[in-house]
Amino acid sequence: MLDIIKEPWPWYIAGPLIGLTVPALLMLGNKSFGISSSLRHICAACIPANVNFFKYDWKKESWNLFFVVGIFFGGVIAAHFLMNPGEIIVSSKLKAELATYGITDYSNLVPTQLMNFESLLTLKGFILMVIGGFLVGFGTRYAGGCTSGHAIMGLSNLQWPSLVATVCFMIGGFFMANIILPIILSL
Repeated sequence: MLDIIKEPWPWYIAGPLIGLTVPALLMLGNKSFGISSSLRHICAACIPANVNFFKYDWKKESWNLFFVVGIFFGGVIAAHFLMNPGEIIVSSKLKAELATYGITDYSNLVPTQLMNFESLLTLKGFILMVIGGFLVGFGTRYAGGCTSGHAIMGLSNLQWPSLVATVCFMIGGFFMANIILPIILSL
């Protein structure tokens, strides 16, 4: 059984499970699926500020906070008990391209040459981790939700703004991966 959990699940199992989450949330509790709103709920609960954006009854959405805590602990459990001890499989063409940028260690899910505390103090690391994190947060707020909220929940509800946001996420991802990231990695 543990071997089944450790392996990636095929699309015809994982896809319907994710897809069935949307109607289950809607039918069982009239709730929307999305992760980015959780940060707003945490801020509304913890920051005693007089900010209008945080003035609402966040307790009605407390289920979302339990969901995020579950994601966190699920990640901890997976990292400690379900981690594949072998090297992450990367195509030989991508390995060759990344080697030109000095990225050769595939022992973690994210190459250690990019994501570590020493790298944070370099220009490349600061751009990738701090500026990139800020842009993701800003983009999520500007788009009115994250990729899971728009691409899973919004598209399943046939919401036009979610289609626009999802298309923009994809275009932005392709542009970042093929144009901007190589420039940053060459710094």
